[in-house]
Amino acid sequence: MTMPFNAAELEAYLDEALPTEEMAWIEKALRDDPKLTRRLADILARRDSGLLSLGAIWRGRRLSCPARQELGSYLLGVLPDEAARYLAFHLEVVGCRYCLANLSDLKDQQAESPAIVQQRRQKYFRSSAGRLRRG
Repeated sequence: MTMPFNAAELEAYLDEALPTEEMAWIEKALRDDPKLTRRLADILARRDSGLLSLGAIWRGRRLSCPARQELGSYLLGVLPDEAARYLAFHLEVVGCRYCLANLSDLKDQQAESPAIVQQRRQKYFRSSAGRLRRG
């Protein structure tokens, strides 16, 4: 028996914007249900033809996602309360995979020792020194 998925869930599946468990359920259902596969193909065809809903554009452009600088401010605990509550909701309730990955990257950078940061900067400088032109 296949779980019924609505169009929004299938759109989110195509955008890889669902939690891992839901992605796996849809993957399994797609293998078992040719009708679901045709529905997904129809959604893809509609997307390819340029017929997108406002919601699809919103999700595709990730308009509700904060900028990386905002995530950094959230990590440092310096955002105003309302913005911090929105970010907590976006990360913990919505579970935005893009923002969670971004936040994880920021945490990793924050945890690096100054020596590692300096080594990376020197490596970047050496790799680009011959490509930079003087004014």
